[in-house]
Amino acid sequence: MYAVEVENLTKIYGSGERAVTALTGASFRVKPGELVAVLGPSGSGKTTLLTSVGLVTEPTRGRVTIDGLTVADDGWLPGLDLKRIRRERLGFIFQAHNLIPFLTALENVTVALTINGIGAKEAKQRGMELLESLGLAHRHDNYPANLSGGESQRVAIARALANQPKVILADEPTAALDTENGKNVMALLKKLAVGNRSAIMVVTHDHRMVEGFDRVIAVRDGTLVDGADGS
Repeated sequence: MYAVEVENLTKIYGSGERAVTALTGASFRVKPGELVAVLGPSGSGKTTLLTSVGLVTEPTRGRVTIDGLTVADDGWLPGLDLKRIRRERLGFIFQAHNLIPFLTALENVTVALTINGIGAKEAKQRGMELLESLGLAHRHDNYPANLSGGESQRVAIARALANQPKVILADEPTAALDTENGKNVMALLKKLAVGNRSAIMVVTHDHRMVEGFDRVIAVRDGTLVDGADGS
């Protein structure tokens, strides 16, 4: 089973003379344990692609299937709890790590677990295990203001992994980091994809950051080019 399947995905914003087509006929599949870069310049449609897979942007046409569950077929399928599906099956990592400033590193991770009904003791244990695996156990009681950019991004990754999602979506996760820290984060994502059998899709405009990726999906003017089908 593929972790992500997208068939003929099209997104049009607006209507009539003001209609703007952001994405046209996108089709691809991502396997569990695969690290895929979505590469393209600003305005090419790559973020629209990611947010459609992330159940944030409703497709105009086409089908989206996450971990075997079809969520969109020419629009969202009726009766689905998209928020719950996002919580249980998807993890998100952003350019701005979006850590809650008044929570410690550990609390920023455990909040994702408690929202899903995990008890405080179990959430703390799981949070510490994640921070330790990312080399941040010694910083667990530090607030975001006292963490470096690279450390903050690793906390954000730990938070994304907290509920053991089948799919992790990262939008320019290294844009705010220097080259060395950026490459370290990308190497970490590769390790996590293999170790956790999670499909990870990373949006980036920086060709330097995709070394070691399993595949690159290039987006140009709303159209996918080069190796997008996952075969």
